[in-house]
Amino acid sequence: MSRPVISIGALAAGGSGKTPLTAHVAETLVAMGERPAVLSRGYGRAEPVDGVVVVRDTERVVGALATAGDEPWMLAQALDGVAVVVAADRYLAGRLAETHLGVTVHLLDDGFQHFQLERGTDLLVVSPADLDDPVLLPAGRLRERLATARHADAVLVVDVSHDQRGLVAERLGLSRCFGVRRHVGVAVVAWPHPEPGELGPGARVIAVAGIAGPERFFGDVRAAGFDLVHTLVFRDHHRYAPRDAARIQAAARTARAQAILTTEKDGVRLQAWLPFEPPLATVPLTLGVEPADQFRAFLADRLAAERASAA
Repeated sequence: MSRPVISIGALAAGGSGKTPLTAHVAETLVAMGERPAVLSRGYGRAEPVDGVVVVRDTERVVGALATAGDEPWMLAQALDGVAVVVAADRYLAGRLAETHLGVTVHLLDDGFQHFQLERGTDLLVVSPADLDDPVLLPAGRLRERLATARHADAVLVVDVSHDQRGLVAERLGLSRCFGVRRHVGVAVVAWPHPEPGELGPGARVIAVAGIAGPERFFGDVRAAGFDLVHTLVFRDHHRYAPRDAARIQAAARTARAQAILTTEKDGVRLQAWLPFEPPLATVPLTLGVEPADQFRAFLADRLAAERASAA
C-alpha cells in the first residue's frame, strides 16, 4: 500500500477500548483534513464472504451487518467522512480503499499483532491492570510479553493520572505516552421512545452485555446513576436469536425494570428483534486522548515522516 498506516492495538485480549479509540483517531484525522479508512477483519461476521467488503465509503453506509461484523457496522454508522472496509486480508482491503475510495491514511483496528501489513505508526492501548498481572494466555489476559510493547510508537493508558501513565510508559520502555479518558453518554432508546426525562439517572434498569469485560459496562451504568437491578452476560460477538430477545425481556419484566440497557455493539446485533418491552436503550461510550493538541501534533508528525520516507 502507498498510504500511511496507523495501527491501534493492545497487549491484552478483549475489552481494552480499541474500537472506540479507533473511532476517536478517525475523527481526529478527518478534522486534520485526512480521508481515513478503517481496515477490519470483520471478526464474528454472520455471513463471511471472500474478498473485500466495503461497509461504508467516505459518504454513506453501503454494506450490511451480516457481511460486515458488529464492530465495523457500528463504526460505519457513526463515522462521517471515513471509509470502513472489511476483509480477512487487510492488505487487499487497503489497496481497494486507496484505488477506489480515495483514502489518504489507513487505520488498523486491533492491529498490533497483525504482522502481514507494515505499519508506520503503532499505538498501543494499555490498562494498569495489564501490568499488575502480566500473565500470557490462556492463564492470563496478555497476548504477548510486556517486552513487545517497546515496538510501539506511543502508549495510550486508560483512566489514570498523568503521573501514573508516566510510570506505565517507563515500565514498558516507551518515551511517548498519552492518556485515554472514557466518557459514558446519554442512553439512547431504540424503540419505543419514552417521554422526555423518563429514562435517566435513577431509572430502574437491567443491563445486557455480549462483550469482553462486561463488568466494566455494568460499572459504567451504575456510575451514570441508574438503578441497576439485574445483569445478563453473553459471550463476546454473540449472535442474538429470538429466544435471547425473549429471555432478556422476560428478565426485565420480572425485575420490574423501566428499560433494558446495552452497549452500542450489542445494540446493532439486537436491532433485528425490536421492538422490546420494556424499551431497549444503548449507552454510548466515547474515548478521548489527552493532551489532545499534543496527540494531534504527534499524528501529523508521524504522517509527514512516513510520506517523506515514501517519496
